[in-house]
Amino acid sequence: MAETQIEWTDATWNPVAGCSIVSAGCTNCYAMQMAKRLEAMNVEKYKGLTRKSGKRAVWKGKVKEDSASLVIPYKWKKPRKIFVNSMSDLFHEDVSEAFIRSVWTVMQETPRHNYQILTKRPNRMMEIVSKFTDRILPNVWLGTSVENADVLDRIDRLRETPAHIRFISFEPLIGAVGNVDLTDIHWAIVGGESGHGARPIKEEWIDEIHDQCHAFGTAFFFKQWGAWGKDNQKRSKKANGRQYRGRTWDEMPDFHEVRA
Repeated sequence: MAETQIEWTDATWNPVAGCSIVSAGCTNCYAMQMAKRLEAMNVEKYKGLTRKSGKRAVWKGKVKEDSASLVIPYKWKKPRKIFVNSMSDLFHEDVSEAFIRSVWTVMQETPRHNYQILTKRPNRMMEIVSKFTDRILPNVWLGTSVENADVLDRIDRLRETPAHIRFISFEPLIGAVGNVDLTDIHWAIVGGESGHGARPIKEEWIDEIHDQCHAFGTAFFFKQWGAWGKDNQKRSKKANGRQYRGRTWDEMPDFHEVRA
């Protein structure tokens, strides 16, 4: 995969396929249904990764390391922001440390790109990245997903992880997060859930995060309302749009693109 419609990145790169559900934010993960479609299209690396549960596809908990995909970023000559594993989690417990190190080598050898790595497993990310004492790369952004207050501890693990840029994806935001310590967090993405069975987002939950971003000097990016608008009415994601407080919010962390 390459070009993407995800608003905060330029391209996706999936050296790992497959995942497993770890918290409430995973319930309606778009990647499960997408993996099912890719399997139906005979894309080999997505075969056997999901099972049917009612009318939807869910992860089996199986992951595949795709060594062939490691060459892809070398081929992209124009600098890009690259979302790593939009269809999986690089720090899934069944992804080997050796393979993670291979991914790190690719990122180190392509400094023209900025890599955005998002995980729901920041404990493992912290453990592994802490070993890379000589490889804390300025073009690698490390992030974790926080869907509600139940998983706020992920932020502490992220903060303990060596990185030049740390970010949080509050998406899908399915509950209030309350007071959040954003010390050393450089970027926050906020978004509501979309698709079948989407859970509502409330404007006051966004307000909490926005105001705390302002207080801590954290860049704020509002991705979407999703299936539920600020008036608590369900409609298409496109109809609800991306406007919050009368404008779009596309703030990014301070970074520079390092040319090879």
